Amino acid sequence: MSALETLILTPKPSGIARAAETLSAGGLIALPTETVYGLGADARNDHAVARIFQAKGRPHFNPLIVHVASAQVAQRYVEWSDTAQQLSDAFWPGALTLVLPLRADAGLSPLVTADLPTLAIRVPAHPIAQALLETFDGPVAAPSANPSGKISPTTAQHVIDGLSGRIEGILDGGPCPVGVESTIVGLSGVPMLLRPGGVATEDIEAVLGAPLALRDKADPLTAPGQMLSHYAPGARVRLNATEVAEDEVLLGFGPVPCTLNLSETEDLVEAAANLFHHLHALDAMDPAGIAVSPIPMKGLGVAINDRLARAAAPRDA
Repeated sequence: MSALETLILTPKPSGIARAAETLSAGGLIALPTETVYGLGADARNDHAVARIFQAKGRPHFNPLIVHVASAQVAQRYVEWSDTAQQLSDAFWPGALTLVLPLRADAGLSPLVTADLPTLAIRVPAHPIAQALLETFDGPVAAPSANPSGKISPTTAQHVIDGLSGRIEGILDGGPCPVGVESTIVGLSGVPMLLRPGGVATEDIEAVLGAPLALRDKADPLTAPGQMLSHYAPGARVRLNATEVAEDEVLLGFGPVPCTLNLSETEDLVEAAANLFHHLHALDAMDPAGIAVSPIPMKGLGVAINDRLARAAAPRDA
């Protein structure tokens, strides 16, 4: 496939209209969400969805998240439940994805679900994403807008660096405020945490009044973001580092001398927002390795540690 001219679109009505027209024509548009930039395509268009996999180099057995404008729209595509209503009332629009049984009349490309009987769906909170979804008036399949397995993009420049020439356009909405992907909860049975993310597990459990079940990592993929090696920079990643080797740079947390610091004040929200941006910046320095300070396993620290563990996993995992 010959290189495309990738347009940078401003988040004004004209840019949003151009992005919606491109989606309607089967094109690919990178769009900002509160979590990371997503690579959007019309979820009903087989060819457009196939182009997502082609552009990213993404395995076809890895399902996608569909983004819609509201919980009411979501009910057109999934079998709704009282629990889904409870969680959507609490966290939508926002950084929570629900995995629910796919409606028989959903009309989505089977590539979106990787032929699974469930669909991952969410309502993003970012105003530009909301404006695009309302203008396009349809479901948008949108994994992170980066080459598969690489560091997720939190700025338009990250998308340009990874996908320029492979997609039609990028809606530039500035840095993503949350900075890690959405939390994914499975609701096709007992509520289950499928991926930690931008909504803390404790907050979800508080709404449900019960703990979430945990997925066995040996189970088949049932939602995006479950591959063992993912979010990986070119350099090797070493976790829970208290010392730094000569060929390493340090991604710090807290009051430590380091190359870049996720949060000097140990603020996990700030750390999540900085995570992928700092990994991109450190990887651009071309070190042999990136050492990472210990991050506490609480609140958004669970999601941060999940992404770092996948970044550090063997690349053939």
